[in-house]
Formats: sequence, C-alpha cells, structure tokens
Amino acid sequence: MNENELRNLILSEGGIKFGDFVLTSGKRSSYYIDMKELLSLPRNLKMVVDYLSPLIRSEAIGGVELGAVPIIVAASLNTGKPYIIIRKKREHGTKSLLVGRVMEGMTVDIIEDVVTTGNSVMHAVDVLRSKGVEVKRCIYIVDREEGGSDLLRENGVQPVPLVGVSSLLKQNSG
Repeated sequence: MNENELRNLILSEGGIKFGDFVLTSGKRSSYYIDMKELLSLPRNLKMVVDYLSPLIRSEAIGGVELGAVPIIVAASLNTGKPYIIIRKKREHGTKSLLVGRVMEGMTVDIIEDVVTTGNSVMHAVDVLRSKGVEVKRCIYIVDREEGGSDLLRENGVQPVPLVGVSSLLKQNSG
C-alpha cells in the first residue's frame, strides 16, 4: 500500500462522512473522518497496519483509547512489539491510566487514527513521560491539518502522518 492507495481506501470505504459534526475538541466540522468504522473490517485493518508497521521504530507501541486500540493491537501482532493503551481517565480499579507493561527508559511510538488539535496525543505523551517513557514519534493515519502536527513538534514528538485531509478532500471533489 502507498499513500494514494490509502486515500482510495478511505474514500471508497466511507472513511469521510459529510454533514454537521462536533469533534472531540468541541469544534464543529462539515466532515468527519470515521476510521473506527473503516478499520472494523479485518481486510482494511490489515492493509493499514501492514502499511504503518514498518514505520514503527520503538520498543513498544502506544495508543489512546478508543480509536487507536484495534490499530495498536494489530500492529503489535504484526511487529511482535508490546502495546500500551493510554486511558483518558480512570476512576475505578487500580485507577491506572496505562494498560500494558511500562518500564522507565523504554521507547514508545504513539499510533493514532486521526489527529486534529493533537491534545489527545499530548495527553498520552504526558502520561507516558510521567512514567519515564521516551516518546519521540506519533504515527497517525489521517492528519486533519488543524494544528496537531505543530503541537506535537513543539513538544518534541515527530509527527508521522500517513495522509493529510486536504488531499482526501481534493481527491473526493475531483
């Protein structure tokens, strides 16, 4: 798979929906990138994970609940690297925001389905760094191109987007 094939997959499988949507950030948008539904089909998940797995350079893979979980599990199976789920909040049980084995000094690449502002990723980075984990890269399928890549860069995390939303919207209209 290459970037053009990824764009075609997202467009042909309904990965962009048009209407009136409220995003996680609270912003309103005329389109929604629905990677969760697209990646619920095993064939699509396998193609995307086969494409992004060679980009992983760390000891482990991390992802924010909920959207990244199937991606990091599949990438873990693909690469043999352990995964860590970063919760947004946790108020019961152990109250831990991390699921998986975390060791001080380990390196983790964050994987995300869609990055908009970058705030969810930065939450994950902050939680991991508070445990002594080194996070230098974030690999994500779609960049909504709304400042997330800049925020990551400003915080020492290399953004690795697979496709930008502008190219999806352009291809969809053309």
